[in-house]
Amino acid sequence: MRRVPCLLVLLALTGCATGCATGPSLENRGRVTAPPGDSHHLTIGSAGFTESDLLAQMYAQLLNRAGYKTSLLTVSNRELYEPALESGQIDVVPEFAATFADWLNARIHGTDAKPVGSPDLDTTMDALRALAAPRGLTVLPPGRAVDQNAFAVSADYAREHRLKTLSDLGASGLKVRLAAGDECVQRPYCAPGLRREYGIDVTGVDPKGVGTTPAKRAVQQGRDQMVLTTTTDATLDQFGLVLLADDRHLQNADYVVPVVNRARAGGAGVTKALGRLNDVLTTSDLADLNEQVDNWRRLPADVARAYLRDKGLLK
Repeated sequence: MRRVPCLLVLLALTGCATGCATGPSLENRGRVTAPPGDSHHLTIGSAGFTESDLLAQMYAQLLNRAGYKTSLLTVSNRELYEPALESGQIDVVPEFAATFADWLNARIHGTDAKPVGSPDLDTTMDALRALAAPRGLTVLPPGRAVDQNAFAVSADYAREHRLKTLSDLGASGLKVRLAAGDECVQRPYCAPGLRREYGIDVTGVDPKGVGTTPAKRAVQQGRDQMVLTTTTDATLDQFGLVLLADDRHLQNADYVVPVVNRARAGGAGVTKALGRLNDVLTTSDLADLNEQVDNWRRLPADVARAYLRDKGLLK
């Protein structure tokens, strides 16, 4: 799939070079309360990273099977693709429930607004739908797959100290230097949350990024004790790392959810077609699919097609 430069996408989708409106334009405001639409020519958006590309490909192939014609568009910035989704220039995007809820909340109520995402899926979905509906967006049901922040240690370290969960690490009293993004120092679901919820003695944050190769290598080599990554990271085995279970549910409910433009793709046909994926796609599946693209160098379209066929969703 050809990647479209962000500046060109911004000009094409918004007609402006300086930014986008915070809600539907005047000519589109009627769509907010319009009945669910069922356009048979749909544009599927991707945020331009492997997982989003894979999900967009699966959405497109499932919709094609259901009789829709689809095209895919990569827009690697939520500030660009969300207004395009509102206006109907993009019809469907894969999103992550808690992250998108907090993003919409900050956009509507300001960056100082209290976060509305939570570890509870129902609470998060209620908040997300309340924010999305006035903007002409419908959030379809979440599936089983979740892409949350997660914390990994070396397998040797876990065996030595008998660690399976973050609670085990807190109870051990071990001092932990954490490889993560520099924002982890203040984020409530990172270092402060580890201290508060688990009693983990985080002595410092090594600012090597979230799930980056340097961050994982620092833990592999013992310079740091734990790395911030995600639940769908497919490369942990390569570095001899294992996840510690978030047994007290510190992280928010970032389940995969399709978000659609209600006036163009809010009908039962799209909901039914994409809902078929919810019954099969798991977090583990998503990690395996990411690995096939990132490590085996397979095309997202081919990986998506093979998976859907294997699960009986495509012929």
